[in-house]
Order: sequence, then C-alpha cells, then structure tokens
Amino acid sequence: MSPSDARIGELDLHLFAEGTHRRLWELLGPQLLVAPAISADPDEHADDIDGVRFTVWAPDAAAVSVVGDWNDWVPDALRPVEADGPTGLWSVIAHAARPGHCYKFEIVTREGRTLRKADPMARQTEVPPSDASVVPAPSRHRWTDAEWMTRRLVTERGDAALRIYEVHLGSWRHDARSWDDLAEGVGEHVSALGFTHIELLPVAEHPFGGSWGYQVTGYYAPTARFGDPDGFRRFVDALHRRDIGVIVDWVPAHFPRDDWSLGRFDGTAVYEHPDPRLGEHPDWGTYVFNYGRREVRNFLVANALYWLDEFHVDGLRVDAVASMLYLDYSRAPGEWLANADGGNENLDAIAFLRETTSVVAEEFPDALTIAEESTAFPGVTAPPAEGGLGFTHKWNLGWMHDSLDYMSLDPVHRKFHHDKLTFALLYAYDERFVLPLSHDEVVHGKGSLLSKIGGDDWQRFAGLRALLAWQWAMPGAPLVFMGTEMAPWQEWNASAELPWHLLEHAPHRGVRDLLAVLNRTSDRWPALWRRDCDPGGFQWLDADDAADSVYAFLRWDDDGRSAVACLANFTPVPRPGYRIGLPWGGTWETIVDTDAAAWWGSGYRSSGPDVDTIDRPAVTVVADDRQPWQAMGSSAMLDLGPMSVMWLAAPSPG
Repeated sequence: MSPSDARIGELDLHLFAEGTHRRLWELLGPQLLVAPAISADPDEHADDIDGVRFTVWAPDAAAVSVVGDWNDWVPDALRPVEADGPTGLWSVIAHAARPGHCYKFEIVTREGRTLRKADPMARQTEVPPSDASVVPAPSRHRWTDAEWMTRRLVTERGDAALRIYEVHLGSWRHDARSWDDLAEGVGEHVSALGFTHIELLPVAEHPFGGSWGYQVTGYYAPTARFGDPDGFRRFVDALHRRDIGVIVDWVPAHFPRDDWSLGRFDGTAVYEHPDPRLGEHPDWGTYVFNYGRREVRNFLVANALYWLDEFHVDGLRVDAVASMLYLDYSRAPGEWLANADGGNENLDAIAFLRETTSVVAEEFPDALTIAEESTAFPGVTAPPAEGGLGFTHKWNLGWMHDSLDYMSLDPVHRKFHHDKLTFALLYAYDERFVLPLSHDEVVHGKGSLLSKIGGDDWQRFAGLRALLAWQWAMPGAPLVFMGTEMAPWQEWNASAELPWHLLEHAPHRGVRDLLAVLNRTSDRWPALWRRDCDPGGFQWLDADDAADSVYAFLRWDDDGRSAVACLANFTPVPRPGYRIGLPWGGTWETIVDTDAAAWWGSGYRSSGPDVDTIDRPAVTVVADDRQPWQAMGSSAMLDLGPMSVMWLAAPSPG
C-alpha cells in the first residue's frame, strides 16, 4: 500500500468488528508502505519502502507503543482506531521502519504496568530463543505449482490415494539447516517411498523446541529456525513439484504462557478465557483460547486461511480436538463449568470448529481438514449443516490402540484377543478415517513400534512388516511417522536426527523396501483405497479364525471389475494348505507377501515381488471354480508364511 492508502478502511473495521475478516493478516501486524509515484509492487522496489503501518488489537490497554530497531527501542505511540465505537485496535505509521527490523509492542495496562509483547500477527520472528517480531520483506517467491494446485481436489474427493508420512523437521537430519535443504532431502526420500503427502509437526513459531511445535507463540510466522517465510514457500513449492502434498499441524486448542506472547496480552485475558476453569489447560500448563469472543475466533479462522493461501499448504491437521470439545477434559469434578444446557460440551469451541471447516471448505474446497479427535463425538466428518463438525478426515485412534495392543501380545496369546483387529470394522465407515501410527506412539517411554511387538527379534521385524501391510489394506488413509521405515529399536528422540545408519542392515532395510512396495502396489490396485468410505468396498472372508490367528478379507474396486484379497497370519507358525474363498476362478497375482526373503522374511513360499520385481510377481495362485468357499464361488489353497500378510489381486474375468 502507499502512504496515502495507509489509513484503515471502513470495510476492514466493519469486518473486524463482526469477527469475519478473512484476510486479517492484511489488516493487523506490519503493513509495508510503498513510496508514491513509484511502482506499487514492493517486490520490484524493495528499496522504496516508505515505512510500516503497525496495527494491534489490545482492547483493555491504557496506551500502546511500538519499539524496534529503527527507533532504538524508544516507544512510538500508537493511536486508538475508532469507528462507530471503540474497536480495541491501535495503529501508527513508523516511516523509519524497514523489512528486517525487529520490533515489539510496549503496552501500558490499566494498572500502570508496562509490558513488552511480540506481535500476535507477526509474519516473521527472530530465531528462538530470541523472541522479537520481525518486519517481513515483500515475498519474492513465484509459485511453480499451478498444475498441482489445479488437480489436488481429487485427493479431497477420494479419487486419489492419501498416504501420509509424518515429519518433525528438527530431527530429520542435523545437516539440513534450511528450508531448501529440507525440501531436497525430505522430498527425495518421501518420493522414493511413494507417499502422497507429508504431514509436518507444527511449523508455526514456537520458542521451546522440546514442545515439537505444539506450544505456538507465532501463529502467522513459519519458524525462523530454517529461514524466512519465502523459504517455507519454496519448501512447499518443491514438494508440489514432486507431486507430494503438504499438510501442517495446526494448534488452535491452547497456547503457552510466555510473558512476551499472547497470554494476558494487554494485562487482561485477551486471547484466553478469563475463568481458569475454561481458560487454562491442567495437563499442559497452557492457556485455552476464548472461543466465545468474536475477535479470537477471527484470529484463528483467518490463521487457518493464511496457511492455505499464503503458503499453498494442502491441508490442516487440527491438534487436540477432543480437549476443545469437552469442558471437563482432564478436569476433576468442581474444576469445570457446565454449558448453558448443563452439559459438558464446549458449545463455543464446537461453533468455532464448524465455522473454521465451513470457511475453509468455501474458500479452499480442495483442502484437507483432519481432526485428531480421540472420543466417540458424533459426526466429526459430517457437514455442519447436518450437525457435524465438517472435517474431511478424522484420526482413528481406536484402530491404532487396538492394533498396537494386539501386536504387543506374545503370538501364542493373540488367539484370545482376536476381536481387537476386527472391532474397528464395526465403525470403520462412521467417519472418514486416517489410520495413524504417529509420533505420539513412539515417545515418552512408549518405545518404538519395533520394540512394542511381541516375540523374539525375528518375530518383531516380521510383525512390524505384517502390521504395515495390514494397515495399508484396511479402510482408511495410512499415516506413519518418519523413521518407521528404519524400524529403530529406540523410541524417537527429538534432539537427535533419524538413525539413518540402520538402513545399512538387512532387517531394517527390508521394512523400508516393503513400505515402498506397499505404496507402489496401492497405486497399481486402487481397490485398496478408492472405496475407503464405502462399506461395499470391504468384505470379510473369515473374521473368526481365532485358533490360527488368521484373518481374510476382500477389497473391491468401484465397479467390481477387480479385487484384492488380504490374508494375515499373526503367528510365527506357517499355515500350509490354507483354503481361502475368492470371487472368481483363474489366476491371482501375489502382489505382496511380507514374508518374502527380500525383506528379511523366511521366504516360506519363495513368493512375493521384491522391490525390483513389483510388476512381475514371483508366484501366482489359481483359484478353482469347482470349490466354493467362504460364500465365494471359487477358492484356492495357499501356504501362509509365518507372521505375515499376503495380498492377492486379479481383474474380473467378466
């Protein structure tokens, strides 16, 4: 904007007063002024900046100033912005301020105390542990992802596979120090594995690295640990050029108490609820947003749009949704307040979530919104118009807990807990699910996935391979945390880089190679994912063979012209001559066998395509039309390898 346009417009003030300003980052925070009679494009004339307009919301402050590098941190007073009535906004033009200058707001409270606060709307920050806000330079990035952006709607609609690789950038590789380093390293690795999307633990600025990004202080600022905001734009753009989508974790559930940040911003509870029974989180020692305040809702809803708009991210995974939905979450009797109806639902938070998903769906109908929600709250992925929350997906944490509980058992005991792997199918189509094996399951003394699995060392590796093939065959989008492909013995350490050296050893390398084949095979046989939301896409062949710990089911494609049969043997005992029903006779390909010797399996059947022969299966199975079985018109006799999952596939002969 030019200095002549620097005054806040009436429409901006009206939308702010309503709590509906969807591009709030263009109103609040630092806005660059371009010298008149020069090009209005600051990208072409970065040296012609004629100052910065600073605007901040501090409704109960007695006075507000901005201090920064350009004024030797001596306060420049802001003036209240008035409309039809008080807005709580304060604004000033600092003509000497320039991109790259650090700044904070100096706030005098009604009681006369002086606070120095970072800008809630800062779009760039100092590198932690320094905590000042930074005036951002005009973006010079020119996006090259137009082709990706025009076709990403197919993923949201379910017409393309969704397979997610979860990443904590700080512990990927310690020699990856910039967004560009990470774009190259992460992009190459994830592309080779065949995942469709990465999900980043929060990249919004956070002062404490040990929070992994989940205690955000800069909601509008990509972390400065890896560079400036354009660096993050280049990161996303580079992943898109590799046909990899980028999902970011978003944390509207709570924020930390750092005295220079959002908490008690003007000496009063501005962003948080003033009642500690509603405004403080007992587990995390953080503040909870006041979802009933329209300016706070606007701050968060606009923030969701900001990441989708300014950085072309493809989706938001919303953290800790359960803690938002329930007023008594982690609270004992007497520590929480019932809602107006006497219930424990947080009606303001529910309204906020519905508003967020509705606005995102309106402005970015091709974006994913994924809820980490751990309860049976109904309709998480149902439209708000039908009483739902409006998310596109929900993490299926019940599936995760049951699966890991089952795999942790000594194989000899699994027959007594057979229903742990069948129970999830009773509700698999109640929501649109992501099946997560996330970072949460490999921290805080829980151990690695490999160490969780029961049995001796060979059985652990075999069990992990079987678990992954089981996960990929189930209805729902699979998600694994980075490093799963390395099968580490130790749980994740956020202070260390991934144990890349493990891939030098055959058992660990076998898990990586299997994951790549699971992804490539899923692309080849869409029956494995296309009908994830359709109960007609899944059919049990045998869910009751507890004595052998064997399961068998079919995945159907859209029109029944092809199918994939999945057989799982979760004991270390081979099952020779095991009969399975199949829908038609003829030749069925063994498209995956986790017991293949190429992956450090036993090679019991000498079967299963390895990573180099994915398109030329080693063993085929001939189904006999003369022997119906398991309500199918044909059947085949198979030799099931120990502790393994096998996929068979065939097109319909008709």
